[in-house]
Parts: sequence; structure tokens; C-alpha cells
Amino acid sequence: MNFKYRSKEFIFLIFFLLCTPLLFAQTTRVSGVVIDASNKQPMPFVTVSFQGTTIGIPTDNNGKYRISTTNTASNKLRVAFVGYKDATIDIVPGKDQVINVTLSPETEELAEVDIKGGKVKYRNKDNPAVELIRKVIENKNKNRPESYNYVEYREYDKMQFSFTNVSNTLADKKFFQKYRFILDNRDTTSVPGINLLPIYLEERLSQYYYSKSPEKEKTRILGQKTVDYGGSVDAEGLGSFFKYMYSKVDIYDNNINIMTNNFLSPIADESPTFYKFFITDTITTENNTKLVELSFTPRNLQDMLFQGKIYITLDGNYAVQKAKLGINKNINLNFVKTMEVDLDFVQNPDGRYHLSKSNTLADFGISKSKSSGVFGLRTITYGNYIVNKPHPDTTYINDAEANASDEVKHRSEQFWEQNRLDTLTKTEANVYHNIDSLKNMPSFKRTLDIATLLFAGYYPLKYFEIGPSNTFYSFNPIEGFKLRFGGRTTPELSKRYYFETYAAYGFKDDKWKYFLSGTYSLNNKSIYKFPQDYLRASFQRDTKIPGLNLQFVQQDNFFLSFKRGVNDKYLYNDYYKFDYVHEYESHFSYSLEFRNWKQSPAGSLYFINNTGTIPSMTTTEVDLNLRYAPNEEFYQGKIYRVPVPSKYPVFTLDYTQGIKGAFNGSYNYQNLRFRIDKRVYLSQLGYADVSVEADKIFGQVPYPLLDIFAANQTYAYSLYSYNLMNFLEFVGDHYETVNIDQHFMGFFFNKIPLFKKLKWREVVSFKAAWAGLSDQNNPALHPSLYQFPVAANGQPITYALNGSHFPAA
Repeated sequence: MNFKYRSKEFIFLIFFLLCTPLLFAQTTRVSGVVIDASNKQPMPFVTVSFQGTTIGIPTDNNGKYRISTTNTASNKLRVAFVGYKDATIDIVPGKDQVINVTLSPETEELAEVDIKGGKVKYRNKDNPAVELIRKVIENKNKNRPESYNYVEYREYDKMQFSFTNVSNTLADKKFFQKYRFILDNRDTTSVPGINLLPIYLEERLSQYYYSKSPEKEKTRILGQKTVDYGGSVDAEGLGSFFKYMYSKVDIYDNNINIMTNNFLSPIADESPTFYKFFITDTITTENNTKLVELSFTPRNLQDMLFQGKIYITLDGNYAVQKAKLGINKNINLNFVKTMEVDLDFVQNPDGRYHLSKSNTLADFGISKSKSSGVFGLRTITYGNYIVNKPHPDTTYINDAEANASDEVKHRSEQFWEQNRLDTLTKTEANVYHNIDSLKNMPSFKRTLDIATLLFAGYYPLKYFEIGPSNTFYSFNPIEGFKLRFGGRTTPELSKRYYFETYAAYGFKDDKWKYFLSGTYSLNNKSIYKFPQDYLRASFQRDTKIPGLNLQFVQQDNFFLSFKRGVNDKYLYNDYYKFDYVHEYESHFSYSLEFRNWKQSPAGSLYFINNTGTIPSMTTTEVDLNLRYAPNEEFYQGKIYRVPVPSKYPVFTLDYTQGIKGAFNGSYNYQNLRFRIDKRVYLSQLGYADVSVEADKIFGQVPYPLLDIFAANQTYAYSLYSYNLMNFLEFVGDHYETVNIDQHFMGFFFNKIPLFKKLKWREVVSFKAAWAGLSDQNNPALHPSLYQFPVAANGQPITYALNGSHFPAA
């Protein structure tokens, strides 16, 4: 054998042996649980550190910790929490070990306090922790990114949902063997004590720009990638919903909306009123920055508040350098077993701090005692942070077309490898491929189609969806037993053309009803995608109850067939409609609509005046609707969209002109309506959905064209109806209304022992109407108008709503 070659090999071997201790330094890993000796309960947010080093972590909500170091000199573990004796435990360097720690309260100190006159009561006055938090509050504005004239950064957003603690033997069962490739893709290391089976993954890379004066911001999406379950599951809509639940956390905001609830920030202006603060440690970082560890807990453990720790700089800026926010286990938070938010900040060249990473995780389950459920994790990483670098004005103008382009949604693997600001675990990387394989399996497709029919009401075919299923069968006093069948096209058929139809038959009145609409998208996008720009034509022949307002459900819904009281006043309608809708990037929109409407009374309803009985009434109208919804966002699906609740108001102005003589139109009149909708966040008092509306009819019209106040005789609660009012009970030609739905989110019940255990929540609804009927529309003064309906015994059933009225909700 060649000696020269063997010499090189020998030298390399010696070099490798000498360097191995350096390349593979021993790692000390310690994990365990910290227990309270007095009650044997796990202790969250206890500081666990290697003695003599700056390496330390807090325990999680369940008292668990996991800490590691390559410093072989670290042979002791220090465990500390305010009000408890410190614990120092010997450890074996270079080994993996489990050490459970029990901390004992400082009973001697408490006993001494008792001798002097009882326990020390927590208070804000002369409390150094509260004085410190007030300094943080005082300096909030200068520590926010908006304090700079210009800000820009890259943002990498990764969202993952997983099933938790799925049995390892599930894949061995006959039914699930074909899905083994999914079930074996487990993550057992990312979250201590939880076995994750990923089912959803989405990544988004974007560039953010902010200008202070004039104030503008822009987010340009550079790449977006998500799992694709196929046509039955709208992954994009799921992503929008998940992002709403896992909203971005800005600790400098007074209120943090997360998991559809409003949490008071620990550094909110009024936080000392609701939180207790304790200085639990001082820390010096690797770059010699001094930090104060400030622990906090709610005064009332059932309130929607965080508990955890924040680390405050002592450089005069009083900035948050790190935060760990958790929730108390007693909070009733929509099936959330545990939730945690971790925020890390890094220092700018000017000494200030900006957010570098945000982790929001939550463990969901029907029962908090069971280990299985769904685990969600959203990680946002920020990079390339630049301040006070101006750009041309065009840089700050959003381009929705660019954000929604196919190029953005189909970036190459090389693009993601080069541009991710974080890494994917091996398990996460397998999710895309596994779901692609799953969606092509016939058995999975069948299961998904059945689930879609049961829960969404539609059975998906490739180009057409059949439904909604809850309208296939209904009944009422006029039509009797009613069968209906219909559906709608999907974007797979065409993004530009969209059709919807149904046919129905009433076995009591022996009449066919039907509906057909066709829509043409002018911007070659789905008509449900923002911004909308489409033309639609439709015709409907069906029954309707005067004054019934159903919002998002169909009148033919089977469950709405059950009604209280007398319910036999119906209309047969022939409804022709042509409309054009156009939305702008500013979220201002307008729609123009032409409609021809023929109404014929049915059941005990009738049209009668001084000339006798009128068989039908025809109206021709032109309508202009203006809407402005600043900063509005949507749960955006393929064939639906739902606005996301936000603090921004929505303004709507509607003008209708009735045209006599056009297409048999019988009346000239004008109707002007204005409405404001807004969700008002009230911090610890929850939130209120407020709607204010005003309406005025100009001209003389019969009662079917008056404002028929929205009543409800079904057994389902309707948000925008007067739920104890009968159909057609009150009419008017002008009104002002206010609707308030106040959700206190347990603020009062959480302070009452019995209710606190039941975990009930308080909802208060207030609805009021100020209305009237002018003389020109009063049939008692004008016999040529249709007379208000009366019952068979002559008792009036329809009244003019004059003056204020507060109908019961």
C-alpha cells in the first residue's frame, strides 16, 4: 500500500482525535418539574439556572423546565422564586439527567411578619416593582417602532397545527395502516412532554415598510407556502382564521387580542390596577446589559390576564428585552388548556430594542385533564431591521395584485432555503409532501367529502357544490312540506364566471320556486377575493316573510321551520336583479343595483284599499350603496369571505330610488339609510358590538314598502332582530336604532364563587328604536293606501311605531 497515502491518513487520524473534544464538547442537559412543597402543585415561571453562569430559563405553565450547557464547569443547578427558599442541587456535567425540585415557602419570614401584626398585604404604594413598571409605561412610546420616522424589516411567519399525543399504536390498526406515512411523522422534541403530529403548515415571507409622516405602511409578500388538502378544504381560509386566533402580539399595546379574547398587556397604562408585580432577579447578559426580571400575576386569577415575566433594561430606556406571557389554568379560554407567548428583542445600533422573534403556542382540548388535543404554534422571526432610511412615496403603496400573484404562492425550494429567517424541522419539512400524498388517496377524498357535507352543508364535486344541505327539507303553513335542491359552481370551473341555482316545490300550495344567478368577474379573480369587481344578474321566485332578517342563514333552513305564535303571513316574490360591485384598495366600495320586484300576498296576508283587493304590487328600484371599511380583513375562502372583527368602524350609506312607470313600477319614492358598525374593545370589561342606523323614506308608499322592523318568531336568537316581536308587528317611514351586544367575558361572574366554578360568561344585549309614521303614509288618513292587516276577529296585528320603543331582545 502507498506509504505516502497511509501517512496522510495517519496524520488526519491524529488531528481528528486531538480535535474531537473541541468539536464534540460534552453537553449537560437537565430537565424536570418544580413542585410547591406546601400544596404539591407545579410552579410556573420559577427561575432555573446553572450556578455561576448567566444561563437560565423560567419553568413553563406546568412547572416543567429543560436547560442545557456545554460549560463542563457547571456542576450545580440553582432554582429560585420570590417568597420561597432557593434550592441548589448538584448535577453531573456532561450527562442527561432528570431532576425534580421541591421548593419550600420562606415560613420563618412569614411567621415573623405575623408576630408584628399579620400578613403583609400587597399594595402598589412604595412598591419598587410597581415604580419600575410605571417607568416602563412612561417610556412605551419611544420604545415602539413607530417612534422612528422610517422602519423596514423582513418578516418570516410560520404557523403549524398538530394533533397531540396520538397513540403510537394507532398506525398498527387495520383502518389506519394506509395512513402510516402520516402517523409516523412525529415531533417529540420541540415541546417538552408533548408528542406532535403535524397536520397543517404555512409559511410566509414578507417585507414591511413604515413611514411616520405622512403615516403609511406597506406589507409586500415575497413568498407564501401552505399545505394543500384539495378542493374540499380551503387552506387559505384556514390560514386566515388561524392568524386571527394567533394575532401578532405587541406588548406595547394596551390590549392584546389573542385566541379571540382581549388580554390586558402587563405594561398597559392601567396594568398596576389589575396585576401584581414582583422584582424576582437581576441579570447581566453576555454583552454586560443589566436587566431586571419582573414577575407578574393577575390580582384575580380568573380574569383575562397574563402571568409570567418580563425583563427590563436599566439603560434609561426601560425597554422590554424579553417577555414570557402565560395564562392561569383557571381561565375559561375557549378550550385552551395552556397558552404561552415568548417575545425576544435585540438591540439596535442606537441602543434601542426591536422585536426579533415571537412564539405563540396554545394547547387545545375539550377537557383540560386529557393529554390529547390540538396544538398550535405561530413563530414570527424578524430580520434585516433598518430604521430612518427613507424611500420614494411609491414604496409605501400596497399592491394587492402583487401579493396575490401565482409567483408569490409558487416559490421554488431554493428560494425558501435561501430566504427563510428560521429553519424547518425534519418533521415540518415532511408535512408538505405527506399532505400532497394524502389528498390523492380515494379513501381520504370520500371521508373529506362526507365531512364537508355534514359540517359545511355542501357536497363538493369538481366544478360544482351541492347544497346547502340544511335547506333540502323545510315546512311552513303556506307551502307545507317543501323540498329544495341546488348548488353553486366553484373556481375550478372558472374564476371569471360563477353560477348559483336551486329549485324547490311546496306540496301544500303546489307551486315551484326557483333561483338562478350568473356572475362575471371583471378583474379575472374570484368574486369573493378582495378587491371585488363583478357584474351579477339573478332571478328568484320564492316565498318570504315580511320583516324576517336572517343575516347569514337561509329562510328554508329546516331548523327555522319551527316558529312560535301565528305564522301565516307570507309573500310570493318575483325578484329580478342586476348589480355591479366595485371595491378599492382603500376598502371603499360602491354597488349599483337595478331591481324589479313583484309581491303577491299569501296566507292570511292581503293587499286592500278603498278600491278593493289588489292581487299584487310591482316595484322598480335603482339603488346606490357606498361602504367604507378602513383596514378591513377577511377570513378569505375560495367561495366565501367573512370579515374579521376589528376595532375599526364600518360606514354604510344606501340610497334607493323608486321609479313609477318603469317595468310596471307603481310608486315614486326615495329611501335613504345610514349605518355605522364598530366593535369597541373595553379591556377587562370585554368588548361591545355596536350598530347605529338611521333611515328615512321620502314619498307616499303602501305598508309593504315601509320599514318593517326586523322581528323573529323562530326559536333561534337573531343578533339584528327584535326577538320578542312578531312578524309585521311594527312599521314606520323613518327610524333611528341602536344595537349593543356587550360581552363581559366573565369579568363579573369570575368574582362570584359559584359562577366562577361554572365558568359562565355574561352577555348583555340592548336594542332600541326611535321611529314614526308620517301622515302621508298613514292609511287611516289616506284610504288609497293599503290598509294595515288585521286578524280574523278584526284585531289589528300591524301598528305604526311612533316614538321611542325598546323591544325585548
